[in-house]
Amino acid sequence: MDERLQKYDDKMSKTKKSLEADLATIRAGRANPHILDKIQVDYYGTPSPLQQVANITVPEPRVIQIQPWEAKMVKEISKAILSSDLGINPNTDGKMIRLILPELTEERRKELVKDVKKRGEAAKVAIRNIRRDANDAFKKLAKADVSEDEVKELEDKIQKMTDKAVKEIDSTVEQKSKEILTV
Repeated sequence: MDERLQKYDDKMSKTKKSLEADLATIRAGRANPHILDKIQVDYYGTPSPLQQVANITVPEPRVIQIQPWEAKMVKEISKAILSSDLGINPNTDGKMIRLILPELTEERRKELVKDVKKRGEAAKVAIRNIRRDANDAFKKLAKADVSEDEVKELEDKIQKMTDKAVKEIDSTVEQKSKEILTV
C-alpha cells in the first residue's frame, strides 16, 4: 500500500477497534466480564482498572464473580461498581463479590440497540473525517509536484477504504444488535 494512504488506513483501523472495544462493554443477555472494563478502583490512593486488583470469572450465564486479591479491596470494588453506570447491586460475602445480572426487558434491549447504533454512527463520522483529512492532504499534494491523475487515484483509493470501513462498522453494529435482541 502507498505510504501516503497507510497512515489513514491505520487511523481507520484504530477507529474500528475502538468501536469494537466500546461495544464489548455493553451488556447483552449473558454475563460478559468486559462490562467491567471501564471500572476504576481506588487501590491505595491510585485509580486502577478492576482487572488489576481482582480475578473476574463467569461461573453461570448471568453471574459475574469478582475475587479480589486482597480481602480489604471488597469494599472498594463494591463502591466502584455502585458508583458506575452499570445499574447492578453487588452481593458480597466478605471475600468475594457476585454480580447477578437481571434479565433485560424488551424496552431496555431496544434502548441498548439504539445506543449501539448511535456509537456506530459516531464511528462512521470519525471514518468520514479521516477521509476528509486525507483528501485535504492530497489536494495540497496537487499544489506541489504531483499530477492530477495521481491525486485522483489517491482520492479513489481513500474512498474505497472509507466504503470498506463503513461496511465493517455496519456489520459490527448489526452483530451486536442481534446479540442484544436475542433472548
